[in-house]
Amino acid sequence: MADEAPIPQASPVPAPPVAPPVAPTLTPQARLRNFALVVLGILSAAMGLKGFLLSSHLIDGGVTGISMLLSNVTGIPLAGLLPLINLPFLILGYRQVGLQFAIKSAAAIAGLAICLAVVHFPDVTHDVLLTSVFGGVFIGAGIGLAMRGGAVLDGTEIAALLISKYTPLLKVSDVILLLNIFIFSVAAFVLSVDVALYSILTYVAASNSLDFLLNGIEQYTGVTIISAEFSEQIRQAITEKLGRGVTMYQGKRGFGKRGAQNIDMDIVFTVVTRLEIPQLRAEVRSIDPKAFVIQYRIDDTEGGMVKKRPLH
Repeated sequence: MADEAPIPQASPVPAPPVAPPVAPTLTPQARLRNFALVVLGILSAAMGLKGFLLSSHLIDGGVTGISMLLSNVTGIPLAGLLPLINLPFLILGYRQVGLQFAIKSAAAIAGLAICLAVVHFPDVTHDVLLTSVFGGVFIGAGIGLAMRGGAVLDGTEIAALLISKYTPLLKVSDVILLLNIFIFSVAAFVLSVDVALYSILTYVAASNSLDFLLNGIEQYTGVTIISAEFSEQIRQAITEKLGRGVTMYQGKRGFGKRGAQNIDMDIVFTVVTRLEIPQLRAEVRSIDPKAFVIQYRIDDTEGGMVKKRPLH
């Protein structure tokens, strides 16, 4: 019997290569807007530093505060110390966020240094209290505007993000707080207690100004409402009276001291602004006084039926 010819095997068809994700491209209008925000941020921060703090030898928190403290001690101009002290944090930003972010932030910090060295700002006031408060307001506004434009003028947040990543017990806010406690403690020892205390006021004013620029007066708030029997009525009140969008979750109630009853129920979730919370809580209370309401801060949202904040 003659040997049968081998049946040719079909070669496997190679899978099509997966295209790498394409980074979103900004429109020319968006690029111009971001550039304008960064420039305004540089001018505002420079005004806070040169027009208020430097003449009174006050400092801010974060990397900027470290640079100002070293400038007071060594006599080296702040314009030279800012890029140098921020350089390690920019490298961290490149590794953690990306090249584009690092380049924009490096350009913004360099622009701030050049602005401090070249542009003349008037010494607005010699009152130390006014200097600490309004200097912080201008610095915080400058940092917030730059962040709105996609860059940073201070590398503290980058370092805090990295430390909190490898230290689960510490949040980003905890790392920033500990860093600033160290900075102001050193300032109290090296400069004076009065300077350190006024500098703390500067930091508080800058933090509040930054928070206002990033979140606005109408900060977004997520609200979860758990009602045993009136979820549908609450949904209608939110959508029809408040004009906000609602998401309904399927859940079960009865877990607690009385044991698990596994009773199906709807859980209401919505996003409102901080100014809308009193009206929302009043509507929920009128429908179900026993409803369990949870609210928490949301940094930002996009799309849906969320009310747009007028300040941004």
